[in-house]
Amino acid sequence: MIRMVLDAEVRKGKISKNIYGHFSEHLGRCIYGGIWVGKDSPIPNTDGIRNDVIEALKAIKIPVLRWPGGCFADEYHWMDGIGPYESRPTMINTHWGGVTENNHFGTHEFLRLCELIGAEPYICGNVGSGTVREMQQWVEYITFDGVSPMADLRKANGREEPWKLTYFGVGNENWGCGGNMRPEYYADEYRRYATYIRNFGGNRIYKIACGANAGDYRWTEVLMREAGNMMDGLSLHYYTVPGEWNAKGSATDFDESKWFDTLRKTLHMEELVTRHSVIMDHYDPEKRVGLIVDEWGTWYDVEPGTNPGFLYQQNTLRDALVAGINLNIFNNHCDRVKMANIAQMVNVLQSVILTEGDRMVLTPTYHVFDMYKVHQDAELLPMALENEEYCFGDNAIPQVSASASIDKDNRIHISICNLSHDKEAEIDCLLRSGDISRVSGTILTAPAMNAHNTFDEPENIKPAEFHGARLNNGALRIMMPAKSVVVLTVEQ
Repeated sequence: MIRMVLDAEVRKGKISKNIYGHFSEHLGRCIYGGIWVGKDSPIPNTDGIRNDVIEALKAIKIPVLRWPGGCFADEYHWMDGIGPYESRPTMINTHWGGVTENNHFGTHEFLRLCELIGAEPYICGNVGSGTVREMQQWVEYITFDGVSPMADLRKANGREEPWKLTYFGVGNENWGCGGNMRPEYYADEYRRYATYIRNFGGNRIYKIACGANAGDYRWTEVLMREAGNMMDGLSLHYYTVPGEWNAKGSATDFDESKWFDTLRKTLHMEELVTRHSVIMDHYDPEKRVGLIVDEWGTWYDVEPGTNPGFLYQQNTLRDALVAGINLNIFNNHCDRVKMANIAQMVNVLQSVILTEGDRMVLTPTYHVFDMYKVHQDAELLPMALENEEYCFGDNAIPQVSASASIDKDNRIHISICNLSHDKEAEIDCLLRSGDISRVSGTILTAPAMNAHNTFDEPENIKPAEFHGARLNNGALRIMMPAKSVVVLTVEQ
């Protein structure tokens, strides 16, 4: 028996809606074919952006979208992506497949996408191969309301009013593809670049420094010590990779050992967030600087027959569990985690949407984001969880991952993942300081561990009404099937 205790009268802080953010890089078919088809495409579109994708993204209330990379960002020169299409120079995407891009999707198109789906833009600037001046001019081009060379250029390109831009990343993975820098060097570069990212008019920039790769705690230490006072956020990247880097395994063809290994490795996010937060707490005890987990998700071998540089993989029930676990972790650390961006939105890595020509399919991960959106900007509730273990071989992990919040209408939402592939979870949930009048829920599960949606069978796995929660002497008795994600709504 698993026991859960919630206190409905205690609030542990707001769960920022930006934890439910996404990431779209110029990588494979994420942008071209996935989001952008062009204004002359027979695929229904608005200003060149696919209508089916727009509507699907609006439905899950994406709060913030990161672009243009990723590794792509540190070779991207934004002026190549503005002005008439016919005058935009092409570029070689050296990081991802060596393909030539026409730069038709640039600043205006990205910001239009954000407008259409209701997301705030998060732009990642080029530190690796760009200049301070280039980055300063980009911010001026987007946000300056007045007379200046960049504002005049924006107007000449068809946008009279400036855009609102809050989130700006000063480089990406500068410890690797963004320049192979040492933390001391990048800290100085960050200070230099950040100095010239100006606030124009009423626009205020939230400056995000490039943070650590997974468990590189020294990087966080140096950045917080040398530049913490000049940043608003510090990023963290961690991918869930089963097996070894050179043999990650199939996205769809796996056994229990790979299932268990994937979930075990994704639970490592808890340790990473905790330990990086401890370092940040030392230099920032007031928690002013947000931890920004702006790349996370699963990474498997690419689908057979696809370009290895396009990182195209299927998405199964296993990925739904990964998504639910990570979102629970971020929710529970909302005092420090202020944004997270799953990699990536369409057709790349742990996508929420897959496209093929004029067809589109929603993945299990999409459905988890849809179910979990009730947590956006809600208040985190304290949870005591007496768990059981899910064992495989000599290893054990918690059987259940969970988080809970209360919204502005006083409804309590509890998200629970049962990690076991074959054992149901029986949970007694006691709600302190509140009487339960009604409980309802939604479940995502399937008979097979590798259940997934295809273009021919797009609804193999989708949410359904959950009937496994019952009131029992003022408490909840929850019976969750194996390998499932459940979100409950409790009304008092």
